[in-house]
Amino acid sequence: MIDAKPLAVVTGASSGIGAAYARALAARGYDLVLVARRQERLQQLADDLSSGFRGACTVLRADLTDPAELLKVEELLAGAPNLDLLVNNAGFGTLGRFCDGPVESQDAMHRLHVLAILRLTHAAVRNLMTRGQGAVVNVSSVAAFAPLPGSTSYYATKAWINCFTEGLYLELKCAGSRVRVQALCPGFTLTEFHDVLGLDCKAILGASWWMAAEDVVEASLRGLEKGKLFVVPGLRYKLLVGLLRLLPRPVLHFALTKGAASLQRDRRPMMRA
Repeated sequence: MIDAKPLAVVTGASSGIGAAYARALAARGYDLVLVARRQERLQQLADDLSSGFRGACTVLRADLTDPAELLKVEELLAGAPNLDLLVNNAGFGTLGRFCDGPVESQDAMHRLHVLAILRLTHAAVRNLMTRGQGAVVNVSSVAAFAPLPGSTSYYATKAWINCFTEGLYLELKCAGSRVRVQALCPGFTLTEFHDVLGLDCKAILGASWWMAAEDVVEASLRGLEKGKLFVVPGLRYKLLVGLLRLLPRPVLHFALTKGAASLQRDRRPMMRA
């Protein structure tokens, strides 16, 4: 009898970091389930991976802010006998003051970054713990350490991801489980995320602050092998996060309010994978 290949489920897999995870995991011999809202993009990626690698690649179209569609992914995670890795990558952001725009997009962000991650992680970890192995990666952000005006819900939900993942890490450690969890905290990454918003961040920060999605994913997977809880790709961002953690809150607030002026503009949603 041939043993089943390990299965990785990647949400937000239609572009950017999610697609980079899919390619990296396919190259490592995983079977894949790719989850996102954009069916055509998912299918194109799945076809490319199926032709380039020997693993199975399945597409599951789902909007994780919809409870019924979220449940489909939960059931898959709970019932997959070869589940080895869940990557909670799906997400989006907004710019603009919290009170200026419609509450619906804020609600959707919390459903996607908080409730979907909570429910999918719960389903995955219960499955993984029965076999005592596997991992969950929750894609957070450097923004989790910086409450920048104009991105209140984004900061809050990413900070929640960090706290949630850390708490789960400690629970698993106390239980003596080999199941691993990671909060990946990338900085500016070359994806559609900022392009759709209309931000020319290269002009603001300079090209040296930008990382390729593939490099971000490699840092995550290396960190996972070492059992690292928080992974911040790139030396610049490691130093930045260290500084943000050390600054007294009043000093941090002063710096962030000064820096927020260049990012304040009409509130428009970024693309979700």
